Amino acid sequence: MSTKDKIKEEELINEQETVQTEENQEVNPEVVTEEPSTEELIKVEKDKFLRLFAEFENYKKRTSRERIELFKTAGQELMTSLLPIIDDFERALTHIEEDKEAEELRKGVLLIYQKLYNTLELKGLSKIETKSGDVFDAEFHEAITQIPAPSDDLKGKVIDCVETGYKLGDKIIRYPKVVIGQ
Repeated sequence: MSTKDKIKEEELINEQETVQTEENQEVNPEVVTEEPSTEELIKVEKDKFLRLFAEFENYKKRTSRERIELFKTAGQELMTSLLPIIDDFERALTHIEEDKEAEELRKGVLLIYQKLYNTLELKGLSKIETKSGDVFDAEFHEAITQIPAPSDDLKGKVIDCVETGYKLGDKIIRYPKVVIGQ
C-alpha cells in the first residue's frame, strides 16, 4: 500500500468515527427554560413603572424651572433696549436743570421719566448704585479707563461713573461703566 492509500484510509476511518460519535450522542430535546413566576413579572413591571414615573416627575420639575427662568428673563431684551432711553432722559434732565427758563419743560420730562422708570422698576429693573470712592469690583463694574488718582485714598477705587448699571431681578443686564484711579 502506498502512502496516498494509507492517508485516504485513515481519513475514511476518521470520518466514520466522527459519524458514529455524532449518532451516539444523545439528542437533547429542547432546553427547558423556566418561565419567570408572576411575582417576578410583577416586580419587573413595577420597577419599570417606578422608573418611568420618576423620569416623568423629573421632566415636570425641569420644565417648570425652565418656564420660571424664561419668565424672569423674557423681559431682559426689552429692558436692555430701553436702557439707552432712560440714559437719554437722565441727560436731558441734567441739561434742563441748567436752563432756568424751561421750568415747565423740566417738569414734563421729569414726569415722563418717572413714569417710565417706575413701570420698569415694577417689572424688576433696578439701578446698581455706584458712587465715587467705592472699591472697584470687577464682578460688578466695568472699567473703561484708568486715570491718575487725585489722592492716595482713591487708588484702585471708582472715581467717576460714566454709565449707570442695571439689574433685572438678581441678574446684571448692564454693568456700570466706571473710571478708576491708578
